[in-house]
Amino acid sequence: METVLAEDVLHRFLLEDAGVRGVIVRLGPAWREVAGRAEYPAPLLDLLGQTLAASALLTGNIKFEGALSVELKSQGALRLLFTECTDAGRLRGLARWNAEIPDTFALSDLPQAIMAITIGQAERGQRYQGLVDLSHPDLAGALENYFQQSEQLPARFVLAANGQHAVGLMLQKLPGEGGHDAKQDEDGWPRVEHLTATLGRDELLSAPPEELLYRLYHEETVRLFKPRPLAFGCSCSRERVEAMLRSLGREEIEATLESQQGKIEVTCEFCARTYNFDRVDAEHLLSGGTAASSTVQ
Repeated sequence: METVLAEDVLHRFLLEDAGVRGVIVRLGPAWREVAGRAEYPAPLLDLLGQTLAASALLTGNIKFEGALSVELKSQGALRLLFTECTDAGRLRGLARWNAEIPDTFALSDLPQAIMAITIGQAERGQRYQGLVDLSHPDLAGALENYFQQSEQLPARFVLAANGQHAVGLMLQKLPGEGGHDAKQDEDGWPRVEHLTATLGRDELLSAPPEELLYRLYHEETVRLFKPRPLAFGCSCSRERVEAMLRSLGREEIEATLESQQGKIEVTCEFCARTYNFDRVDAEHLLSGGTAASSTVQ
């Protein structure tokens, strides 16, 4: 197999004889950019990395415009977790918590927790959203249940993260009909599942994607497609911030200006970019114009 960049990359592959398609994602600098935005407790860092890798994995076999996001909300110590991968391969994510995170915790134990996968463009009103059942303790199991319920086809997820890398592997059984050219055998999916079960966390985190696929499936017929580059990237913009401020209304904007010595400062939680507005900018916004103040990087 051709050696390519081993970090911030998405590989699609096909196990032809087994009738299984897959995606493998390995994140390095992009994940470290996200992880370095806060002092995340170790278990929350692990979950955030797994979810960021999963959001990229889920884009591997679909065509869409806009972004795919995974959002988790709960009434417990973990209040919010959000990750996103755009159609251009730009990743961002964050988590918010308001109490001590236990060393180990299960998704199924989070009080009043909701997880949603959203695909599309909010600005155009073109969005699809599906809710993920959180009865399974870990993210991989929850996503497997989601695919079983939504597509009636089995899927397998393996996810891992540490302070340096976030890695994910997704496998899907192809339907038995539909004109697929691969030679499928009845034992293909169980065989691939068995091989995948031998994959350990440390191996997943340390091995380059091509090497990992060879170790696992060297007895299968593997077709590896052209890799897709990924990178950290934020979709915030001055226009979006202006739209948010307009939605607040004149009374709240004027109150904010009064309390902050005639200035409004909005900082993006994902990338730390800061947008500044003064009274003149605010008046332009409220009258339907565009503010002219500069953005502080």
